[in-house]
Amino acid sequence: MRKQAGGARFLGSFAQDLPELGLPEVAFAGRSNVGKSSCLNRLLGSKKAARVSGTPGRTQRINLFQLGNALAFADLPGYGFAKVPEEIQAEWKGMIEGYLGERADLRLVVVLVDARRTPQESDGVMVYGLRQAKLPLLVVATKIDKLTRNERFKALGAIRRDFGLKEEELVPFSSLTGEGKDLLWDRIEAACR
Repeated sequence: MRKQAGGARFLGSFAQDLPELGLPEVAFAGRSNVGKSSCLNRLLGSKKAARVSGTPGRTQRINLFQLGNALAFADLPGYGFAKVPEEIQAEWKGMIEGYLGERADLRLVVVLVDARRTPQESDGVMVYGLRQAKLPLLVVATKIDKLTRNERFKALGAIRRDFGLKEEELVPFSSLTGEGKDLLWDRIEAACR
């Protein structure tokens, strides 16, 4: 699957009526500005596959990417802080919940959290909701390169503890250095077999 990442094809941005691809899907969720698009770009081996912005709330629809005939990635709109009206945020919430509840080929939800921040309530709500829905999840701690060894140890421990994660449910990740990329691919491939 990861061998086909370089040939990823952007299928479009969808608010509803997403095409059924008949392929395993992996969704990427997280707070606004956590680094979802940067993570996707690192995984896909491209700087431009997913649009990266310093402005929170830039991804406003579900962006689908197809990796050959093996897999699809869904980049979901961010939740939490975003400089958009509340009614738009409510629309995004419905879009995300609809996607997560209706996609028959969904194999994994990757929840990205910022390792530099204390675990956020909205991330906890997402993790709890995925567990309640019995959807497989993986938490990716982004921006790990910005922490010292001691800060990293504390941050990962807090994320594990606050979200009740097993060791294999958490991946430290850096879009900048590529740390965690291979481990993340390993977990994605295992979930999609």
